[in-house]
Amino acid sequence: MSLPAAFLRDAQRLIPQERRFDDPLSTLAFGTDASFYRLIPKLVIRVESEDEVVALLQLAQRDRVPVTFRAAGTSLSGQAISDSVLIVLGDNWNAREIRDQGAQIRLQPGVIGAQANAWLAPFGRKIGPDPASINACKIGGIVANNASGMCCGTAQNSYHTLAGIRVVLADGTRLDTEDAASVAAFRHSHAALLQRLAELGRATRANSELASRIRHKYRLKNTTGLSLNALVDFDEPLEILSHLLVGSEGTLGFISAVTYDTVVDHPHKASALIVFPDVETCCNAVTVLKSQPVSAVELLDRRSLRSVQDKPGMPAFVQQLSANACALLIESRAASSSLLHEQLAQIMDSLAAFAVEKQVDFSEDPQENAKLWAIRKDTFPAVGAVRKTGTTVIIEDVTFPVEQLAIGVNRLIELFDKHRYDEAILFGHALEGNLHFVFTQGFNSTEEVERYQAFMDDVAQLVAVEFGGSLKAEHGTGRNMAPFVELEWGSDAYQLMWQLKRLLDPNGILNPDVVLSEDPQIHLKHLKPLPAADEIVDKCIECGFCEPVCPSKGLTLSPRQRIVIWRDIQARKRAGIDTRELEAAYQYQGVDTCAATGLCAQRCPVGINTGELVKKLRSEHATHNGTADWLSTHFASTLQGARFTLHVANGARLLLGAPRLGKLSAGLTRLSKGRVPQWTNAIPQPEKAIRFSPAAQDSRPKVVYLAACVSRVMGPAAGDKEQGSLYEKTRGLLEKAGYQVVLPDNLDNLCCGQPFASKGYATQAEDKRQELIGALLHASRGGLDPIYCDTSPCTLRLVQDLGDVRLDLYDPVRFIRTHLLDRLEFTPQEAPIAVHVTCSTQHLGESQALIELARRCSNNVVIPEGIHCCGFAGDKGFTTPELNAHSLRSLKDAVQYCSEGISTSRTCEIGLSQHGGIDYHGLVYLVDRVTRAKSA
Repeated sequence: MSLPAAFLRDAQRLIPQERRFDDPLSTLAFGTDASFYRLIPKLVIRVESEDEVVALLQLAQRDRVPVTFRAAGTSLSGQAISDSVLIVLGDNWNAREIRDQGAQIRLQPGVIGAQANAWLAPFGRKIGPDPASINACKIGGIVANNASGMCCGTAQNSYHTLAGIRVVLADGTRLDTEDAASVAAFRHSHAALLQRLAELGRATRANSELASRIRHKYRLKNTTGLSLNALVDFDEPLEILSHLLVGSEGTLGFISAVTYDTVVDHPHKASALIVFPDVETCCNAVTVLKSQPVSAVELLDRRSLRSVQDKPGMPAFVQQLSANACALLIESRAASSSLLHEQLAQIMDSLAAFAVEKQVDFSEDPQENAKLWAIRKDTFPAVGAVRKTGTTVIIEDVTFPVEQLAIGVNRLIELFDKHRYDEAILFGHALEGNLHFVFTQGFNSTEEVERYQAFMDDVAQLVAVEFGGSLKAEHGTGRNMAPFVELEWGSDAYQLMWQLKRLLDPNGILNPDVVLSEDPQIHLKHLKPLPAADEIVDKCIECGFCEPVCPSKGLTLSPRQRIVIWRDIQARKRAGIDTRELEAAYQYQGVDTCAATGLCAQRCPVGINTGELVKKLRSEHATHNGTADWLSTHFASTLQGARFTLHVANGARLLLGAPRLGKLSAGLTRLSKGRVPQWTNAIPQPEKAIRFSPAAQDSRPKVVYLAACVSRVMGPAAGDKEQGSLYEKTRGLLEKAGYQVVLPDNLDNLCCGQPFASKGYATQAEDKRQELIGALLHASRGGLDPIYCDTSPCTLRLVQDLGDVRLDLYDPVRFIRTHLLDRLEFTPQEAPIAVHVTCSTQHLGESQALIELARRCSNNVVIPEGIHCCGFAGDKGFTTPELNAHSLRSLKDAVQYCSEGISTSRTCEIGLSQHGGIDYHGLVYLVDRVTRAKSA
């Protein structure tokens, strides 16, 4: 059924066209969240203000149009999808206000959880919730799902740390509980609603059996149904209302801001892994640990340990553990080192009576602890990585009363065996009796759906009825558990939830069939297909963890959405459906606007690099092999041609003036669909070819200097205050530090192959790479001398897959920190500088080292928030300038007080300079400026 014409007409007047999506590609892309459900919205609207939300809700109310709100879409139970109108958060929902030295923080719903903690870190505080998705999920989702996590327990979740909330109700009314005028107006306009909430609260508290049940249920971790504890914990109707919104999954209103009472983030931490011989011993140990000074206790059954036992860094003993072994990963935190040691002794004393099969003792080493926590964090993706293509990974989330945890674990394992889920694993937040179990499930046949249904029926009976536990501890009810809410809560509580829903959303327009549904089969409908698409991406579980670092997210598609669309195209092709229209749209949205730098792989639980798929697709359309061959074999001429182009551009600037040339160039770039590069003020002047002959006799230690082709061609921009070339600065710095600089022979013809690889010409790219490796081997005397490459993307390409080739290759960051710090004396400048950590620097593992080097050079270092990849991507800044502009849309404000910016890639610096409004240079410019040679 289509949306009402009046709604569409008025929505069009309200929201600009570029923020409304109803085309097949966009609606399919937004029809996916991290759950195993799919609904295709009829209209997707990106909202940028509360006023827009109010107006849309008023339209939806008038025309009875269902709407669903979406933050990051990392929810696991189907609560962030819609077959009607999907309202997604745009850029302008990231405000924060830190109060009282971090004791409180007010946040808008678009703030990523980890970013909130980064703002609070200088105060030694954090928000209470700590979901595993904290690097991707947003505050709106954290509150709406009452998400918790490993250390959060029940005491520190959003419900218990809520200090204030700002909401828009289904009728479009705003309420800010921290604004006296807003509260007064609401009390006047919604007196009847508040009176009814007060009555429901009194009636619930007077019903001793129901009140007792509610209190019992929330002694456990519980997100099944609406937050009925609001009715027994509070008598003030505004408090009831604000706490009902927590965990309501967008079914009662839109949360436009929330204020948290923050919690202490202790700086001293230690972790241990203790393996017990069986589940019973392990769970009995949990009961003891409940009263100990522990911040997290994670249980891992033998199956989950087996799923990760072959991973690098795993303790060797994991492979030899007995069949029934069960482990606890324990963390303790304290304000001081001495207190931490006291706590660790106390914890180990409490466990002295238990039989232990193996253990990794408590360690305070962050790297060792990261390895231990990787065991826990890798369990979910480990199952995803071995699943059969076409199946999905389901992660369920239940709570047993902790005193019955051992029996609960064993009974769940029996259900895995009964329903033939042989690959299922079990782990969880043991202190709370909260278990996650992960299994793979196909939905391609009636038999598979029926198997899933029978399994879930058994799980619901076991957890909710037999043990009085909760069917959803922290992942939200969604569609997944909506049919089981009454089974878990009983009729009285269930009817009370419906009363609350109808009171706050009388027309049922807010996220229908989520949390509460009248359809007992809703959990078996709209199941998401995961068809084979390409082995590069077939393991994708569509969790969305990749999205925050993608430069094209919000412009076109994110990595998750690229995979969703490509899967659909392949499935349609196999079904004989014409995909030409979809593929034509995908060419720009999916292929042309992908930076292909692979940052998504760093965030992906199963390590998928969506950029590799895009490069593969580009290679299938790379039809100019002859041209690529000529450019490869005549590379010096290619560089001369590039220099000539820059000469022409510089001449045009002098002739026409920068403003006119910029306007003309932008038009030509548009008309030529990117074939004519766009000129900007940051475009480099041509660099002269390097001519350098080292002295025959030189006793200084040698360093081979590989000047990348971009730094051999591109000099400073005409308007840059710094007119020295990168080559001159680098050579000068190396010689200042006492090195003899050696250049590879035939330098003008050398290239790492990156320009060819990014265009899909893999053969020519590899030929150039091998040619360069041969030249570097010769120049470094067979790998004896270190090799300094002045551009980090080239370094990254060269160090990958070196095999047995022995080359001591360095990017600027690693070389400076390992070879120059002892040879140079630093005098930091006061002028503030901005740091851009390139994608390649991140891949090389040098991000923090770059920031620390910058802090040696300046007492005021700015790292702009939310910019992970600049989107220039070699030449995308010329050919697809909107990608670079979109990625850096917040840069100018972030760096406005900086004197300059630093980076490690000349092409990235072009876009950064243009969109930041300050000059960006290579790291060596800054290091050279603030250092002098140490005296012998």
